[in-house]
Amino acid sequence: MTTPFLLKLPNVQTEEIEPWDEQGHVWRRLKVTFPPEIATHSTEQVFYFDNEGLVRRHDYNVDVLGGAPSANYASEHKKFSGLVIPTRRRVYRCRPDGQPIPDSVIVAIDFHEIKVD
Repeated sequence: MTTPFLLKLPNVQTEEIEPWDEQGHVWRRLKVTFPPEIATHSTEQVFYFDNEGLVRRHDYNVDVLGGAPSANYASEHKKFSGLVIPTRRRVYRCRPDGQPIPDSVIVAIDFHEIKVD
C-alpha cells in the first residue's frame, strides 16, 4: 500500500533492470535495495510496472520464512481520492526462474473500500 512512496525514502537505492515478459505483457522492472532501518520482507526486492506506470508485480524473498521466493501480484486498480490503488493482491511462491507456481497462493487480499485522508 505504501509503494511508490516508500521508494523515495532516504537511503533506498533503486536501479532499473531488464524488462520482464510475462504472458505477452512486457513490464519495466525496478530493483530496490532497502536500508536496515526500514522493516521489509527482504533487503532486495523487484517491482514490475506496466505501460501506465502501475505496479503489477512485486518480488521478494520472505526472510522470516527462510528466504522463500515470492511474487506479489497487484490487480484491479481503482481510484480513491485521486490515487490509483490495486484492490486485489495474490502472493505466489516462485520457481527458481522467477515464474510463479499457479496453485501456490500464500496470501490473498481483497480491498473493498479504501479511505484516503
